[in-house]
Amino acid sequence: MSSYTTSVSELPIEPPKAHFGFLETLWFQVAGTLCNLRCEHCFISCSPDNHTLKMMKTQDIFYYLAQAKELGVKEIYYTGGEPFLHQDFLQILERTLQDFPVSVLTNGLPINNQRADRLEYLYSKSCYSLEIRISLDDYDEKRNDAVRGKGTFRQALNTYKRLYDRGLLPILTVSEIGDYLNPEEAPIDSYKKYIDLLQSIGVKQPRIKIIPVFEMGMLPIPEKAEKISSHMMKNYNHSLLQCSSSRMIAADGIYACPILVGEKKARMGQNSLREALKPCSLYHTACHTCYLTGMTCRNF
Repeated sequence: MSSYTTSVSELPIEPPKAHFGFLETLWFQVAGTLCNLRCEHCFISCSPDNHTLKMMKTQDIFYYLAQAKELGVKEIYYTGGEPFLHQDFLQILERTLQDFPVSVLTNGLPINNQRADRLEYLYSKSCYSLEIRISLDDYDEKRNDAVRGKGTFRQALNTYKRLYDRGLLPILTVSEIGDYLNPEEAPIDSYKKYIDLLQSIGVKQPRIKIIPVFEMGMLPIPEKAEKISSHMMKNYNHSLLQCSSSRMIAADGIYACPILVGEKKARMGQNSLREALKPCSLYHTACHTCYLTGMTCRNF
């Protein structure tokens, strides 16, 4: 018999859990990890050759949309990779807009005039909103293209204007990676420059969402990364965490949130949305980022 005894201090600390309230927001990783770009800070490492998460089957999406309707979900979000790489995506949007407000997260490059016309048509015949979010990483063309690829700055702005001219009022989604490139610039100055940028192309009603950088995926996790402790959650309003009211569906199952899609510990179920509506573990460093910043992947 071994004389060794594990002390309490040596036992692994169980991470706290986020309470679950009501499923308001449902996300779909519609294109898996396939993307037409290879951005240097992508938190799930999407790229033209990443097939870790598969493209979702159209009928599976419709299957989950039926469950979402039964559960009273308030809004649907589609993300990728790049959603417009899915060959049925416009059909999927048309079906979704019959029952839900829809938001699409895209880099904007696949939206040519023909697709923009189709989006305008789908929006015009639905009683629900269609929000298109277009990604950019810096108001400076050279700095943005250094992160997202040559030519992406102009193409993204052209798509923003293309949709704006059709009355869709897109949202420019900006990551705070610019803070790494311009550490001496105050966030308020940066925000104003994005407004100036959109106004310079004739946008009178700029819409901008700024999100924090998550040190995961393409960016390495720091050796001394911070995590949420049980003490931090004491008397904390759990509804401030997006995982208390949202779930993400991918080809291989249901996850706690969009940030942790593909993470084994964040997987909440397989085929049933209802079975995934339970507390999730706040085990990841990304959970700490959400905790500190109030981050939500929703539009506002």
